[in-house]
Amino acid sequence: MIEDLQNLVNLGICIESVTCDGLSNIIKAVKAVDSQIITQRCVIHIQRETLTWLSRNPQSQAGIELRYIIQRLHFIQDRHYWAYWIVELQQWYDTYYDFINHKSYKADTNRYWYTHKSVRKSLIHIKRALPNMFHYLDNENIPKSTNGLESFFGHLKQNISIHRGLSKEHYKNYIKWYLYFKSNE
Repeated sequence: MIEDLQNLVNLGICIESVTCDGLSNIIKAVKAVDSQIITQRCVIHIQRETLTWLSRNPQSQAGIELRYIIQRLHFIQDRHYWAYWIVELQQWYDTYYDFINHKSYKADTNRYWYTHKSVRKSLIHIKRALPNMFHYLDNENIPKSTNGLESFFGHLKQNISIHRGLSKEHYKNYIKWYLYFKSNE
């Protein structure tokens, strides 16, 4: 990953930002190449993961309310809505602080675990992503999700599957030509 990014920089491409799903190896690679590159976390990935952990029908009121807050995440289009969303998340956190940190103990082994794992996991995921979640609000050139890129590569995969059986050399050339023609559209 680092080598690929470094090759792009060596070609003279100025990388302003990287929108990614938040995997640590991607973030580390971006920072290793240039610490000034903005890392934007994909809002859709964050939303999808947290909603999966909370399930469609959370069993607790805290889960229901957090699910409602998270569902509105991708509607944030400016700092005004961002501020309301952050305040609502903070109010939810203040209300359910004890619930989130409630532990269950097993006396025999002196072990404990967090009782409400899915709600806690969702909150921690959001808290870790927050510093890199809203760069797109300050710069319209930064995409808030990776959907456009995933769509592009989906079309590429679909076209390649039509041409099964290509040799390795023909496969590479097909991709080069595909990218060449797509970039000139």
